[in-house]
Amino acid sequence: MNEEKGIMFDSELIAELKSQFYMPDEDPKSGSRLFFDNSGGSLRLKKAVEIKEALERYPDCPERAHETGLMLLDYVKKGTEEILDIVFDAKSGSLMSELSASQCMFQIVDIIMENAEGTNAVVSVLEHPSAFDAMQFHCEKHGRELRVAQANKETGRIDPEEVARLVDKDTCLVSIMSASNISGSVMDIEGIVKAVRAIKPEIYIISDAVQHAPHMVMDVESLALDAMNFAPYKFFSIRGCGYAYVSDRVANMPHHKIIAKDQKIFALGTPTPGNFAAMMAVIDYVASIGKKFIDSEDRKELYREGMRRIHLQERALLYRILEGTEEVPGLRHIKGVEISADPDSVEERDLIAGIRIDGYSIIGLAEEYQRRGVTTAPRDAASIYSNRIVNALGADKGLVRVSPMHCHSAEDIDRFLKITAELAAK
Repeated sequence: MNEEKGIMFDSELIAELKSQFYMPDEDPKSGSRLFFDNSGGSLRLKKAVEIKEALERYPDCPERAHETGLMLLDYVKKGTEEILDIVFDAKSGSLMSELSASQCMFQIVDIIMENAEGTNAVVSVLEHPSAFDAMQFHCEKHGRELRVAQANKETGRIDPEEVARLVDKDTCLVSIMSASNISGSVMDIEGIVKAVRAIKPEIYIISDAVQHAPHMVMDVESLALDAMNFAPYKFFSIRGCGYAYVSDRVANMPHHKIIAKDQKIFALGTPTPGNFAAMMAVIDYVASIGKKFIDSEDRKELYREGMRRIHLQERALLYRILEGTEEVPGLRHIKGVEISADPDSVEERDLIAGIRIDGYSIIGLAEEYQRRGVTTAPRDAASIYSNRIVNALGADKGLVRVSPMHCHSAEDIDRFLKITAELAAK
């Protein structure tokens, strides 16, 4: 097995996986299409949507001591345990649930800024606005200096030494995303944590994993992070909720809570059982992939193997989209196509390519793809969600983000490449 270039699922497994998602190959409005905008909100797992819908029918409160209430409560309890233990690999800490991962990030940053000592905080230029703006807003609110780590334009990453350059004994908080949602570059969080804690061992470090969670396992325990978040709607599941791991030392800080409840409880109302059940369905799905490759009955072990296999499949898809084949040239070999932050190795990248084609505006290129049945995402330099990031990557005109998913096939990639070659030739 050549893991360096990924390992592609066989066609039978891809067909089986695709069948478990809604609309993998067509849209009710426009018909047949390639949905290559999974970083904007992934394909929806049928079982996640169905269990959410089924549980929403119940009028019962999950805090009532009768059969239906206890059944609903069990989804919340088990869901909380599984998200912490299996998804985050947390041995301690608490789970925060909000209407979005962005709300989780704002609340976490506020709690730490309110209670941690220091005169400055560090964030990266590549952060999604939910993380960057949370840091900027609360630095202004609490009178702290905001320091911004710059990107390596060649790799699309934030180098550990760049973060360490900005940290000193007065830094209270560092926030670096796990992976870029525009270039797909995976950050060396382990190296960043090591470099930063060598300067100030007790510093607080958090990571936005909204982009990264559907592609690789998240290990808050081994990374010794104080917080990490993800968004279910980008992880095969539903909209309307966000989750975050919060370390014990952050959970023990004063924060909004029902006063009579345990200090580590963040919920400010009755939790929604369907949200937790939907995420448990995602864990089931990933574990079922792991079951194809290893003989185990351990749910967590199967989940981790499933995520490993998803990453290897996506690495193979990324390699194909960049290099292509003898019959179908990849993006690197189509004249007029430029790829942002494209180092040789595909090992430390999520399945994303940010591209431009000579002669097209970014909005115009996305529209041309859409006319040909390919849904992508224009990351325009004028957009409040992407201008700072694309400029930091040296793409001052913007990029079109191409983000397939692990259930896509080599044939899907080749279809996209042929359309790209056609557009470039025009």
